[in-house]
Amino acid sequence: MTTSTSELLSLPGAVAGDGIDAPVAAHYGSFNVEQRTLASGEGFVDLSHRDVVRVAGPDRLTWLHQLTSQYFDGLAPGVWTSALVLSPQGHVEHFFSGVDDGEAFTAWTEPGAGEALVGFLERMKFWSDVTVTLEPSLATVWRPAADGAGGGADGGADGGAEGGGLAGRYSFIPRESLPAYVDAAGPACGMWAFEALRIERGEPRFGIDTDERTIPNEVGWVPGSAGETGASFAVHLDKGCYRGQETVARVHTLGRPPRRLVLLHLDGSENRLPAAGSALELGGRSVGFVGSSARHFELGPIALGLVKRNVDVAAQLTVDGMPAAQEVIVDPEVGLHVRPLR
Repeated sequence: MTTSTSELLSLPGAVAGDGIDAPVAAHYGSFNVEQRTLASGEGFVDLSHRDVVRVAGPDRLTWLHQLTSQYFDGLAPGVWTSALVLSPQGHVEHFFSGVDDGEAFTAWTEPGAGEALVGFLERMKFWSDVTVTLEPSLATVWRPAADGAGGGADGGADGGAEGGGLAGRYSFIPRESLPAYVDAAGPACGMWAFEALRIERGEPRFGIDTDERTIPNEVGWVPGSAGETGASFAVHLDKGCYRGQETVARVHTLGRPPRRLVLLHLDGSENRLPAAGSALELGGRSVGFVGSSARHFELGPIALGLVKRNVDVAAQLTVDGMPAAQEVIVDPEVGLHVRPLR
C-alpha cells in the first residue's frame, strides 16, 4: 500500500489533495490553467499515490486470463489493458490497469486497494508459477496525448489509454525519479484538473463511482461488440468462463442493466461540490448516488452519478439540495457507453 507523500508537493504553489488523493497535489496554483494545459496535450499528472502491483512468472498471463474479466492469454508486450475481478454474482471486487513487458505484468490500482488485490491473487495461485508483489518503489504518472487521441504503447511499463478513457498515456517510473520527471515532462498538473477531464469523459473510478453492487455493464466497462478492445474496456467478450461472467453476458445480451452511469451538470450558483456517496433524489426519493465531482474549466461543476435504470433520462435530479441535470453516459436499455469522445 502506497502511503508516502509525493515529493512533488514541495513544488512552488503545490496544494495537497484530500481523502485518498491527499498524498499528491490537488493543484499547483490554478486548476483551471492546469486543465487547459492537459487539454492542449501538455504537462503530466502525478499519480504516485496509486498502488502498483507486479505479477511475474511464466504462468502469469494464462493465470490472469483464468481469474479475470480480461483476455490475457497471449497478451503482447507493451499493450495496455484493464481488468476486473468479479464476484460469483458479477459484482466488481477489484479493478487494475497495466501493461506486460515480456517478463512481468505491472498494474496500478486505486490508493489503498493494492493490499486487498494482492491478497486475493495470492490465495488463487495454487500450483501456478507466478509471483505477486506490491511495488512501492514505482510511481504512476500520466501524460495527455498531444494530438488529443489515445496514445499507443511504447513497450515496457508504458502504455496508452484507448477508447472511452481520457486520451493519454500512463507510465510507471522509479519513485525516486519523480523530481527529475518534472524537468522532462512538465509542467506538473494536479488531481483536480485530471479528475475534471476524466469526469467529462465519463470514465468511472473504482470505489468512488462504483459500490459493492456495481456490475461492469452499469458503468461502461463492457465493449459494444465481441472483438472490440481498448484500455477503457475492462471486460472482453471473446473469452471462456470466468467468475461472474454469467451476469455480464446476460445483461450484455438482454440489455436493461439495473443502474446506469450518468454525467451530472450541477447548479453552479452554490460554491460547493457534493460529497462522494451523497444521495441523488427525484421527487424526494433516492434514486442513486454521486461519485466523483469537480469544477470543469468549460462545463462548470460536474459529477458522475449511478442511478436506477428506469429514471427518466430527461428528469432533473437533486443532490444535497442542488439541481443536477443528466447527460447520458450508459444507455439505460443496452447498457453500453454511448457518450461521444471529446
